[in-house]
Amino acid sequence: MPIPSRAALVEHLVRTRIAGDVATPRDNNLSHYRKLANGDRHYWLGLELGDRWTDEQDVLAVMAERCGVSDDPEHRAGQDTIDPELTVAALDRLAARLRKAAAGKERVLFATGHPGGLLDAHRRTADALRAAGCEIVAIPGGLIADEGMVFQVGGVAVLERGATLWHTHSPVPMAAILDGLARDGSPLPDLVVADHGWAGCAAQRGFDTVGYADSNDPALFIGEAEGTLQVTVPLDDHVFDPRFYEPMTDYLLDAAGLPV
Repeated sequence: MPIPSRAALVEHLVRTRIAGDVATPRDNNLSHYRKLANGDRHYWLGLELGDRWTDEQDVLAVMAERCGVSDDPEHRAGQDTIDPELTVAALDRLAARLRKAAAGKERVLFATGHPGGLLDAHRRTADALRAAGCEIVAIPGGLIADEGMVFQVGGVAVLERGATLWHTHSPVPMAAILDGLARDGSPLPDLVVADHGWAGCAAQRGFDTVGYADSNDPALFIGEAEGTLQVTVPLDDHVFDPRFYEPMTDYLLDAAGLPV
């Protein structure tokens, strides 16, 4: 399959609802923005936001700017959107950081709290960086977090419970990895590529972090706005078919100068 052009990727994102009119409804988005503003740490995704984001409208303004949701506070229900142009622009910024990692043969840690959607995108990116000479960080064995086991699938850290890869927003699994590496005296990552609380935790601890986030997960966009995260890519993080992310990953790797 040829590498999609920017215009072709935008069309693909809209057609597959990775961006454009996404499945997440407006009321769900606003509910999550409100809970973040009210101090519910589940929605902070491992970041420490203090009292800087206590106004729901400030959260909405960031999400409109960086994700493309409607900025109309009176739009309370029905459809909401992710701007595909913002998605591609963030992919370009992510590609620039991956290119830097490849040039410096950096140590890179991958992790996902959305294995049903983003696992293969992370895995392919890890494989491409490994081929370019980067070290993909191997996590310590035997890690336990949130009543599950933390291990790697294709170089990507995930949480497993009951023989099932777990969808989690928790920062605790990433904390277990970083604490385990430090305890073992293993080299820490130069870059973390992740999502959900895995990304928030790493960024809060001061690691260069890039990640993906949905329109109802505002914390990582706030983290980018504050400079805690380097890049947050807006997208629907669990569409109907994970293969829909393949053209997006092709575009990303090609833009980064990595093998597709």
